[in-house]
Amino acid sequence: MSNARKLLLIKLLHTAIWAFFVTAIFYILYSGLADRLTTYTWVAIGLVVGEGLVLARFDRHCPLTVLARQYSDSRKDNFDIFLPNGLARHNKLIFTWLYAVGIGLVAYRLAT
Repeated sequence: MSNARKLLLIKLLHTAIWAFFVTAIFYILYSGLADRLTTYTWVAIGLVVGEGLVLARFDRHCPLTVLARQYSDSRKDNFDIFLPNGLARHNKLIFTWLYAVGIGLVAYRLAT
């Protein structure tokens, strides 16, 4: 298999996993806003915490980014994922803040 094909497969997988975690983060936000804490809320929180641990283990890089570097010399932020470059560049900042707001809302709902 060519390097271009391998990179394409990594980008597809990376984008699908990204979409999954974005959905989980928005579900946490929804749960807190709507005061609808369910088992899915706790599963989503646990999955995002797990993803954070993986990122911490890989020096704040997704393991798929590390793998994709083997198949590309590109220095673009979105070389390994199908996202606009600006979103790829600020992805962790944006979604960490959204996650933190969601956790804050969930904590508020638990306290009231």
